[in-house]
Amino acid sequence: MAQAKREENVILVGKKPPMNYVLAVVMQFNSGANEVVIKARGRAISKAVDVAEIVRQRFLPEMVEVKEVKIGSEEVGEEQNKRTVSTIDITLRRVS
Repeated sequence: MAQAKREENVILVGKKPPMNYVLAVVMQFNSGANEVVIKARGRAISKAVDVAEIVRQRFLPEMVEVKEVKIGSEEVGEEQNKRTVSTIDITLRRVS
């Protein structure tokens, strides 16, 4: 049950403009979430960092803090075209 709840609070950053993801994070917090995880990989990593900072500094200042940042890598592609892509998970937590 706890794992299912956690998956609902995950925002996957991709090719859309950063404000789309910022609004998604703010909506998660406004609907009662205590934590939201922003996930990205490859070129979207810098956009994920931007999203976290915009939420933290402009939209929810003094209400949200960065709890944890995880970095890693994963292999993507088929056997012949395998490559390693960097990943980041930024966990934002509501300050009580």
